[in-house]
Amino acid sequence: MSAHLRPEGQDPAPLRSALHDFRVEVVVPELVHPFAMAFTPEGDMLVTERPGRLRIVRNGKLLPEPVAGLPPILALGQGALSQDGREQAGLRDVVLHPGFATNRLLYISYVKPGEKGFGNLAVARGRFEHDRLSEVQEIFHANAPGNGTNRSSMWGGRMLFDKAGYLFVTLGDRQWPAVGDLAKHPAQDLSRHNGTTVRLHDDGRVPADNPFVGKAGLLPEIYTYGHRNAQGMAVHPVTGDIWQNEHGPQGGDELNLIRPGLNYGWPVVGFGVNYTTGKAIHEGTLKEGMEPPRHVWVPSIGVSGMLFYTGDRFPGWKGDMIVGGLSGQRLVRLRLDGQRVVQEETLLQGMGRLRDVQQGPDGFIYIAVDGNARGFDGAPTPIVRLVPVPRGS
Repeated sequence: MSAHLRPEGQDPAPLRSALHDFRVEVVVPELVHPFAMAFTPEGDMLVTERPGRLRIVRNGKLLPEPVAGLPPILALGQGALSQDGREQAGLRDVVLHPGFATNRLLYISYVKPGEKGFGNLAVARGRFEHDRLSEVQEIFHANAPGNGTNRSSMWGGRMLFDKAGYLFVTLGDRQWPAVGDLAKHPAQDLSRHNGTTVRLHDDGRVPADNPFVGKAGLLPEIYTYGHRNAQGMAVHPVTGDIWQNEHGPQGGDELNLIRPGLNYGWPVVGFGVNYTTGKAIHEGTLKEGMEPPRHVWVPSIGVSGMLFYTGDRFPGWKGDMIVGGLSGQRLVRLRLDGQRVVQEETLLQGMGRLRDVQQGPDGFIYIAVDGNARGFDGAPTPIVRLVPVPRGS
């Protein structure tokens, strides 16, 4: 189904899905490449804009001034997309500390400027009080070298806290070519952070039980490796399992269940093909010692933000996974039976590049729309939300 928003921000008719009818409402009409959203206990929505701004939406209105106090951020091309569609640098994710209500600690991931105009992903935390950040401290700076050009994108940068209070951060492979001896690709090299998920204490220290702690030459922050560019992460509300999605090349987006120390195979195994030639990249789709995905999208939808729905507004979706898509301009619902995906339904299609998906404190589903179908022009795009309507209205 397709949703095309009218200027006043409400779809002309309810959209229908297998279990719920709903409409799409515009919450904030004009943001520049919004990447992530987070909700404070006071009811504010925080939104990152990739050019390097953290914005506040209060009582349904976007405050005119960005949050002050952010560290220096590398925002190539004003944080938009390069002319071949690769993501440029900028401000990425924003998450609240589990104890935010009392400690006011807020975390951002961003590309920190480096030598010769290049950078690397970093994570900083600060105290968010009086609409600004103070006591900002860098707690992680990736060792994930690019391939030596400003085409070295694939930053990753999604974050979450698990139920035990550990901070997880995704790192992309930085666009290293998948050619030659694939086992020597940077995403298979545990001496660097390319193509990994890292696990940290809330102050950036390395947990003693991380899988590669104490192993000579291996980076102790690494929790999993062999990823291409993980763009969505969510914690299962019952099991506490961490699920993650990642971009494949042309075809082959993956949904993975994250387990310590596992190799998820990129680029040795996978389901995609070369962008320009259409030829196979991988040795195959499966290999002993490499963890297979729990679900794949072929063709890819450009997976992005994801959540497990736990609210009461859409009771039929409770416990289901909701995943956004960029190139596919799609919002999909996945139903799991244990660790198996048993159903997939498209809820929205054709509304733009859906970058982040979050459940609001009101139980509605909020979506950050990051650009049009190709995403090059940088025109302002909205935050929208799904609101249920009575069946058949």
